[in-house]
Amino acid sequence: MELYRSQSQATDYWNSFEDITRDVRMPKLSFSKIRFYEIKDFMPNMKRPRRIDIVLNRKRHKKDIECLMVKKINDETSPSQLSWQTEHKPHPTLEKLLRNKKYLAAFCSFLRSEFSEENIQFWLACEDFKSTASPDDIRWKAEEIYREFVEPTACREINVDHHIREKIKESLENPSRSCFDEAQRHVYLLMERDSCPRFLHSDAYLSLKHKSRSLWYI
Repeated sequence: MELYRSQSQATDYWNSFEDITRDVRMPKLSFSKIRFYEIKDFMPNMKRPRRIDIVLNRKRHKKDIECLMVKKINDETSPSQLSWQTEHKPHPTLEKLLRNKKYLAAFCSFLRSEFSEENIQFWLACEDFKSTASPDDIRWKAEEIYREFVEPTACREINVDHHIREKIKESLENPSRSCFDEAQRHVYLLMERDSCPRFLHSDAYLSLKHKSRSLWYI
């Protein structure tokens, strides 16, 4: 009984739908084939975009994408990541040279050829002095470094200011591991600004650098 009732309701709905759509004139083409300009009357509030607007929007979108791509390349790419710039990497700093035994030996040899070997020898003596633990060793090492590098009549006199010499001389009465720090820092800056740049362009450094690359390839 319920089935017949449902069929009767469906029939009534369909008849009502035919009555409503009987006076409506539908296009001969199926809805899927109707073009935009054929149904524009059904959508009076919708504005049709102009062709020039579509072209401009596409150009803006393309330009935005290109800008994003360029920005990404600039952000992600650095000189060290470019294959064509591998030969133009920055030179190592003086600190790195002093940590490498081979480069340190070559640097000492270079300074000897320039008659300024006392700078690196003083720097190395200070490094050894700062690692001294015994108070007795600190005293005699301090006096030895002063006589060899600091006093005006020293055989390997370094180029430091007069007030630095006087401060070191006064500290010898009760020497500490930091009594040569100011002089060592001064000598380091001299080597960094003067000797190191020349060494990095010398045949000794370039030859050693070439040998290191050859061993790396092997």
